[in-house]
Amino acid sequence: MVAKVDADECVGCGTCVDECPQEAITMNDDDIAVISDECTDCGLCVDACPTSAISL
Repeated sequence: MVAKVDADECVGCGTCVDECPQEAITMNDDDIAVISDECTDCGLCVDACPTSAISL
């Protein structure tokens, strides 16, 4: 399972990108986080997201 991003809540801050140890998160052209299949559901991005836009 891969963590999910609520695009309506994501503000494009990039905190999750910096926090991900798997480098599984990138930002798309609209500055919305995109989580790849490399995600291991560690939850660090969920804890780091200031808007609670990411869930497991």
